[in-house]
Amino acid sequence: MTAEIRFFWARLNANYWFYPALFSILAALLAFVMVYLDRSGFSQPLNDAEWLVSVRPKGAADILTVMAGAMIGVASTVFSITIVAVSYASGTYGPRLLTNFMEDRRNQVSLATFIGTFVYALIVLRSVRAEDESPAAAAGADSLPGFAPQLSLLVAYLLMVVCVGVLVFFLNHVPSSIRINKVLEAIGTRLLKAIRTTYPVEDEFAEALESQGGKTLKARGTGYVQMIDFEDLEKKARDCGCTFSLKVRTGDFVHRDLPLMEIKGCDPEEICESVREDFTLGPVRTPEQDPQFLIDELVEIGLRALSPGINDPFTAITALHWLGASISEIGRRDLRKDVCGEDAEDCPVIPMSDDFAHYLKRGFGSIRSAVSSSPNAAIVMLDVLQNAAVPISHSGRRASIKEQGDLLMTQAQIALSGPDLQAVRERHDDFTRALS
Repeated sequence: MTAEIRFFWARLNANYWFYPALFSILAALLAFVMVYLDRSGFSQPLNDAEWLVSVRPKGAADILTVMAGAMIGVASTVFSITIVAVSYASGTYGPRLLTNFMEDRRNQVSLATFIGTFVYALIVLRSVRAEDESPAAAAGADSLPGFAPQLSLLVAYLLMVVCVGVLVFFLNHVPSSIRINKVLEAIGTRLLKAIRTTYPVEDEFAEALESQGGKTLKARGTGYVQMIDFEDLEKKARDCGCTFSLKVRTGDFVHRDLPLMEIKGCDPEEICESVREDFTLGPVRTPEQDPQFLIDELVEIGLRALSPGINDPFTAITALHWLGASISEIGRRDLRKDVCGEDAEDCPVIPMSDDFAHYLKRGFGSIRSAVSSSPNAAIVMLDVLQNAAVPISHSGRRASIKEQGDLLMTQAQIALSGPDLQAVRERHDDFTRALS
């Protein structure tokens, strides 16, 4: 599969309309099957059961009409609540979080349940005939003047019960999902998962492989690198007997004539078009294959919280905690990306190197200047850096963490004064002793 197809599928089921459309199709199929079973006589035991009162055609039509109207009304309300919540969250925490809320599976499935039930009720309603209504004129149609689908109605009742449960869940989930602690937890959890997937080997401290050089292959399009098809690149490199050294990573912005990779062992002109197809470019960054995107989201929330207009150091402190957890996870892993699976030892595709210092600067380096102006946040950042270093035994990576603490202290000496500066200085002294 090309990168475009794989990325299309990855983004397709992330669209807000995907599950509503899927549930509508499934509900339509269920409705046709249930009506067929009713017409085939499978609902006769329900007519004979003493504990269940059979519904007449008029009653069935009224029930299904009310159900369809209620479901489309609830679906509209659910959509409106979601849009309000998304607008609030993106305006408060940052516009890049819009994607996170639109991709929320629970919101998508909630809306899909109501729309699917509406479609089911509407299709079953079409099969109901009043007792005084003339039979259908089509050949082979049921000649009975009245028809009430008992089995289909029973399934409709079950769907209504499910919808009530989903509505209660949704009303609880939406206000919970926009709480800043839950937002940060969702980003942090996803970031830790992405780190473990990208760097699966733990307790080894090899850094990323260096480029082997070669002739440059340049980009022809413009946009963010949203996905790289490493499997197809590996196949093409082995077929040609060459080595690809990538000059971009997922999330980088490229435009015409910027280098995509260096090719050693063959002429780039011979394979340029097929290789460029393995890079998907788009107008926005996405979390797929890009842990740095999630790190940037945590940094953005922290910077907004520490801005003079908001001045919320406690939100920034929570963001720092998740940054510390992610840096600690990166610090104990082999940072050679496993893009060739079992053939990693002689892998002909060398991703752009991302060493530990790169991630450390991307996270704590980006937020450091804002943290230095808040004594509470500065002290917590030193705590977080010290705790992140605890499970890391690699001396070079511990030295990089210590460097970030020293840079924070240097910045705090400019931004703070008096007792606030003294408190940060005392905490920095403890931090230095712990990492020495």
